[in-house]
Amino acid sequence: MQSRPLLLLWLLLALPLGAKAQFNDPLATTVNTTQNTFLAVEQAYQLSAEFEGAGKLRLNWQIADNYYLYKHSFKFQLTHDGKPIKLKTTIGPGLKKHDEYFGDVEVYYQYADVDLSGIPNQTELSLQVTSQGCADAGLCYPPRKQYFSIDGQQNLITEISAADSATTTSNQSVTNPSPISNSNTLAYAILFALLGGVILNLMPCVFPVLSLKVLGFANDKNHHQGIHGLSYTAGVVISFIAVAGLMISLKAAGEAVGWGFQLQTPWFVAALAYLFFVMGLSLSGYVKLGGSWMGFGNQLTSGAGYSSSFFTGILATVVASPCTAPFMGSALGYAVSQNAATALLVFTALGLGMALPVLILSYSPKLLSKLPKPGAWMDQLKQLLAFPLFGAALWLCWVVGKQAGADGMLTVLAGCLLLTLAIWLWHQSLLRRSLSAATALLAISLLTSSLLSTTPDQDKHNWQPYSPQKLNQLRSQGQATFINLTADWCITCLANEKLTLNTTTIAQAFERHDIAYLKGDWTNYNADITSLLEQHQRTGVPLYLLYPPHQKAIILPQLLSTADILDALEQL
Repeated sequence: MQSRPLLLLWLLLALPLGAKAQFNDPLATTVNTTQNTFLAVEQAYQLSAEFEGAGKLRLNWQIADNYYLYKHSFKFQLTHDGKPIKLKTTIGPGLKKHDEYFGDVEVYYQYADVDLSGIPNQTELSLQVTSQGCADAGLCYPPRKQYFSIDGQQNLITEISAADSATTTSNQSVTNPSPISNSNTLAYAILFALLGGVILNLMPCVFPVLSLKVLGFANDKNHHQGIHGLSYTAGVVISFIAVAGLMISLKAAGEAVGWGFQLQTPWFVAALAYLFFVMGLSLSGYVKLGGSWMGFGNQLTSGAGYSSSFFTGILATVVASPCTAPFMGSALGYAVSQNAATALLVFTALGLGMALPVLILSYSPKLLSKLPKPGAWMDQLKQLLAFPLFGAALWLCWVVGKQAGADGMLTVLAGCLLLTLAIWLWHQSLLRRSLSAATALLAISLLTSSLLSTTPDQDKHNWQPYSPQKLNQLRSQGQATFINLTADWCITCLANEKLTLNTTTIAQAFERHDIAYLKGDWTNYNADITSLLEQHQRTGVPLYLLYPPHQKAIILPQLLSTADILDALEQL
């Protein structure tokens, strides 16, 4: 892959903040609970228990349609005062099945019965029951542990929480289990969304907008800085809510979409390239839209004031769309698996996190006083910050090239040339203004050109293209497999490939451990890749999966290092 130093430099600034962000992720094993997708684990597998005479206990699982339990996953541990008690277990034969994860196994559909005998005539016994199941649609749940308090003298059994398993003090009956609370998971999702939003400000497309916004309203003596901050925050949060609403509506209509889905359309990527190019021209001093620099949002309004801060917030959200920051993947994956109100709450937290640095500065006179005063240096700073935007425009042209080929890339470059001509033609005379408007319309009309149509990427490198069939084939052969889900418009993905995946060290490690390398390219829409992302509660790329033979996938961090991969390979 070719070097992209301008883009990678800005991402590297964020690496120390996000490294290892995916480890010990409390959201990583969250089960999708929407009615339109998968049932919660306690709904899919309902366990009841009763005594059938002295010392004999029967466990019965009622299994939802199209779900099953593994026979080999059943484990039963009976203890008294912490000392194990040997049990005799009787389990009937299951249905033979070739499973994607465990090979040839026995499973149970509809129901499963297990008889436990040898329960002593004692009180204060503790029983731990482990089970694991999957859905035919492709989701596998983590192993589930349930705990019970048993009175062997009275033949009573009661389900208890994990925290109370040692004391057996619970009034919860196993025949009427209460649903699992999602309050902690929601709190984690909101926290991760806030952190991910804050880190978004370091992305190369957003940072110039943020810098100029802060300097602009910090030196605006005619308006209140706090209201500037609130206006900017409102623009960001409303924009994120709008994106969330659109995603929820499309998913309700049956579309499989995730964060960054709009970038799968070449004309949108081309329009974003136009935007970055014109923003760069303005910062470099070639053109000034709006008359003065009270904030970067003046490019979208004719005057100064709070409206410019509001539109700056909208602009910042638009230019942040190609980016996925650490912590965002887990938070957004959880959000889209919940109801609409919860999803909107998480997206609101993400927008608030992105706006938080500006909001804090706007209400901190002490911090604002430390910012430099206006001067000639501001023009030089603006000109310097134009280069990341030009670099982002070049990168987006390259994305279009990957999506629509060389003709599509040339179309975008021609549009940028026409926009430059339109700006040059703009003059006081009516004739030149008319020519300028016509040229600008011609540039915009190129976005509808048939040249901006998707074409498959033919560059295969040392990997094979991902498909569910290919993955199943490798898994059935006991082949360890690494999957890289990426997209050409994902800056984090490109940096990971350049700095980690495409290195000799990783190539040799894959060869040494006999790892099959599959790559799922989500640059253009791909339903199979979207489905795999949803299986792992993710809404966007990057996603890195390492499948050990006959085991579930290991999810690696979004900001991937060589050590992350080597450590995971050593665990195989």
